[in-house]
Formats: sequence, C-alpha cells, structure tokens
Amino acid sequence: MEHPVPEKVKVSPFLAFFIIHQMQFGVGVLGFQRIIARFAGYDGWIAVLIGGLSVHVIVWIMYKIVEMANGDIITANTLVFGRKIGKLLSLPFVLYFILIMITTLRSFIEVIQVWVFQDMDTFWYALAFCALAIYIVFGGFRTVTGVAFFGTILPFYLIFTFLFTLPYGDFKNLLPIFDHSIIELVKASYQMSITYLGYEILLFVYPYIKEPQKSKKWVHYGVALTTLIYLYLSVITFAYFSEGQLKRFIWPTLTMWKIVELPFVERFDLIGIANWNLVILPSVCLSLWCASRTLKRVTNLKQKYGVLLITIAVLIAINFFKTRQQIHILLDITGKISFFINYGYIPLLFFLLLIVKKLKKG
Repeated sequence: MEHPVPEKVKVSPFLAFFIIHQMQFGVGVLGFQRIIARFAGYDGWIAVLIGGLSVHVIVWIMYKIVEMANGDIITANTLVFGRKIGKLLSLPFVLYFILIMITTLRSFIEVIQVWVFQDMDTFWYALAFCALAIYIVFGGFRTVTGVAFFGTILPFYLIFTFLFTLPYGDFKNLLPIFDHSIIELVKASYQMSITYLGYEILLFVYPYIKEPQKSKKWVHYGVALTTLIYLYLSVITFAYFSEGQLKRFIWPTLTMWKIVELPFVERFDLIGIANWNLVILPSVCLSLWCASRTLKRVTNLKQKYGVLLITIAVLIAINFFKTRQQIHILLDITGKISFFINYGYIPLLFFLLLIVKKLKKG
C-alpha cells in the first residue's frame, strides 16, 4: 500500500503551471513549423490551435481520472485492473519516460553538433547533462519543480528576439485562410498534438500538489501559454520564410536567430542554443523523477537506485542514435507512443474507471 505523500514535499498549486509548460516545451519548438507546413502549408497555425484545444480536453479527462482514483495513474490502474495487473500495466510508463529522456537529450545534442561543435561526442555531453539531472532529482520533487520554474522564467526573454524578423516578414503569406482541406488540417493537427506531448506528467505528479483542486486552472494556463507561444512562433515563421525555404530548414526557429544583430554579439543563435539547455533541463529532470518514482511504486526499489539505473540505461541507449535518419525514427516512435497514451489509453482508462465506480455503487 502506498503511503500518503507528506505535506513538506508537496508544491503549491500554481507551480503546476511551470511543470506542465516545461514538459511540453522542448526541442520540438525549434522545428515544428516545417512539419506542420508540410501538411497544411501556411494554414499550419490553425493546426496549432486545434492541437492546443485538444490538450485542454485531455487535461480535463486526466483530472477526472486522478480525482476518481484519489491518487496517481498507478492507483487508477490498480483500481480498474486489480493490484498485480495494475502494477504490470504501470511498468511501461517507466520505459516511456526513459524514451522521452533519450529523445529530448539526443535531439538537443544533434542541434549542438550541427550548429556549434561538429565533433562533439554525444556520450560525454549526455553524461554531464545526466549528472546534473541526477543531482537535481536527488534534491526531491520540490527541487525539480524549482528547476521547472527557473527554466520558464530565465530564458523567457528569447521570445522577444523573434521580433527582429518583423521588418522582413510578409503577413500576406498567411492569406487566404482555410486554403487547405479538412484532411490536411487534421494531419497537421496530429503532428502538432505530438509536439505538445509531456502534459501526461499530471497523472504522476498529482499527489505531490497541495490542494490539487486549485491546480486545475494553473495547468490549463500552462497549456494555454504553450499554445500561444507555438502560435506566435508559427505566425512569425510563416511571415518570414517562403514555403520553399521552410522545406529546406530543419530548425526554422534557430534560423530566425541568425538575423538578430546586437552590438555585443555577432551570432545570437549560439546564445539561444546555450540558453536552450535551461529549457530542456526541467523536462529531463521531470522525466527522470517520474520514471524512478513509477519504478519505486511498482517494484519497491528505492528511488535513488532507480534514478541511477534509469540514467545508465539512457546513457547506453543514446549512443545507438548516430545519424539524422535514426534520430528522426526515434522522434517518430516517441510521438506515436505519446499520441496513443494521451488520445487512446487515457480516455479508455477514464471510461473503465466510470464503469468500475458504477459497479461498486451497484
């Protein structure tokens, strides 16, 4: 039986805003515009809105699940499927968060290898990054949440640097609106919903939020901020690039930084990439915390040993992804699994919980 979470390790409801936003905001921001434009052209911004709205619906379902279960997703699984099968079904989430860690770290290291240090070794950078993540996770959930807070606040100024492109942008590119079929918009929205992945962390951190009822609005605000930033970036990108150029650039967000000219710095894109370490650090720490916490709940292994085991697994696996093609496959697999969890498994679990509750009442 899981012990109740002590008050001293819980975080304030408003901090849920930073946890959710940071999990959704990572390496995907650097190149999502090219992917949605491939399906819906300059109507891609509509897909950003559709994807964002669908996340709000899933968040609502998640709150219903954790409220009915009065705990996290492991409690919900146990209620529906019984203790043994429930725990067995919770085990794949350990692998899922390991996969998110590998995907986030490897795709960011690829950016550094292409833009800054061509000969940089993947393993050593991942080792340094994971060592920092271990140190933070060992500090407990409050420390991890603190990193998510600073990971949102400190690099936030980067949002304003994209305004440098405005004199060169043509917003007539976005016209005519609704120039693409419903099928094309649905395909682009699917790609966008994959970019938004990470908010399912709510199902794991819920017991660690003080007065969780009050966190509802903050989680929705976090999702709304993520949606607005993606919308802002997609509109600016579509105004700045032609469709032909967008097909050529893998990371349009980074390419826009090339235009930023400041008296004290020649290449602002390097500063942007350095700052992006702060953006992805909370995502890696939260994933590591969730994976080790779930492992502890399912196997009774001490969390600190789980953290070390998971990190070793990540450091071994990350070396197998060397080429752009392999990293692309990794991103694709992670996206599909995340889509299945958020839009398949979570609604299914919700309906099963409703049935179980009705049967118990009956």
